[in-house]
Amino acid sequence: MEEMLSKYVRYLTVERNLSPFTIRNYSTDILHFFNFLKMEEIESLEDIDHSIIRNYLGQLLDNGTVRASISRKMSALRSFFRYLNQQNIITNDPVSKISGPKQEKRLPTFLTSEEILDLLNAPDTSTPQGVRDLAILEMLYASGLRVSEIASLDMGSVDMETFQIRVWGKGAKERIVLMGQPAAEILQQYMDFGRNKLLGKKKERALFLNRYGQRIGERRIQHLIKKYAQQAGIGGRVFPHMLRHTFATHMLNGGADLRVVQELLGHANLASTQIYTHVTRSQMRSRYLEAHPRSQEATKTVRPPSTSSD
Repeated sequence: MEEMLSKYVRYLTVERNLSPFTIRNYSTDILHFFNFLKMEEIESLEDIDHSIIRNYLGQLLDNGTVRASISRKMSALRSFFRYLNQQNIITNDPVSKISGPKQEKRLPTFLTSEEILDLLNAPDTSTPQGVRDLAILEMLYASGLRVSEIASLDMGSVDMETFQIRVWGKGAKERIVLMGQPAAEILQQYMDFGRNKLLGKKKERALFLNRYGQRIGERRIQHLIKKYAQQAGIGGRVFPHMLRHTFATHMLNGGADLRVVQELLGHANLASTQIYTHVTRSQMRSRYLEAHPRSQEATKTVRPPSTSSD
């Protein structure tokens, strides 16, 4: 089983071009399932049927595993067994007809325009690292990039004349995203000043470098965003994907077409983008109450009718 997992990991890395973070999660979830199989004394992948998957699902529920984690584990198993079928390693797919527990729908969290400005003002641009960090923050917000996508950018990925960025996203799919003038200006400053300082005498094609002149890692970017959010006094947990949520939400609030946002985000399915319309609809009540004259009257305290008898 471990040998099959190793081949599967190579497949995810080479053919599907998934991020190291995603591959690590898939591997961890599948190994968790393997441990369950050992306790059940199941030694062959061919011996796994629907009942075993149901028993595993039941154990997760009994152990109090949260729905989001169960959904992720089931997704990892579906992908793994689909791969085994495609490679003719097994003849059945025990997960295909099993669905996990219904997940609660959560609206994506995002930053306000004021919080974004506070975040962008946090880096110290008098240092090469500060210029780099501001360029990363600007591009995450301006382009809606995933953290894996921005970490994998090379010098040749950016066209400074057209403000376009060529990105390789999930499933090795290529797309073009855009950036605005502020992001382009700080990026040009980084390439002219910050990057050369970080690079030194090394040769590296990566766009964003760490202090050793090597490609910056996703974890480092996550740490930087958390640090600057704390410096900016932004409450709650701030992470790279929140800037992607913020990009999509602010675009739609600004009147952008849903399919344009879908294309920029690299969503294969429009339904993945439509969740942000729910976020923008959550603004409707406050905007309505602020704008409509009759709604303002409706918010005033209404005196209840008299209950006294004549």
